[in-house]
Amino acid sequence: MRKVMTLNEIEVYAFIKILKKLNPDVCYVDSADVNEKRFGDDILAGLSYKPMIVSKHKADDIYPVVSAASILAKTTRDEEVKKIAQELEKRLNLPLGSGYPADPITQKFFKTWYEKYNALPPHTRQSWDTSKKILKNKNVKKLDEF
Repeated sequence: MRKVMTLNEIEVYAFIKILKKLNPDVCYVDSADVNEKRFGDDILAGLSYKPMIVSKHKADDIYPVVSAASILAKTTRDEEVKKIAQELEKRLNLPLGSGYPADPITQKFFKTWYEKYNALPPHTRQSWDTSKKILKNKNVKKLDEF
């Protein structure tokens, strides 16, 4: 989806899909857009019914229901990264790390993977600055390589 949509558009799409299934009267969302109102309006625009959308930055700090959802999402994400790590680490004999692009362990894993396979690892977001930096440097030669 990232090839044709921004992350904000993907989040709006995901909220719409979930809300169509759950049909709540009120929905609290942690706005991914710098404009909280626009984010809520974009979600409403994709729905055939009109629930009350409470769209706020840092909603997980304000509304307990969003805090709970955030904990569940983070826990699920961490479990998925563990599954990916079990699949990929054995191919390099290196730890994947947290899977976050700022993590030095993850950066080392990505770089080593790229050096070995001439591609980023599966499941890697190509739009990350970390990914872009690795791909950009693929044609850069070190002095001793001439």
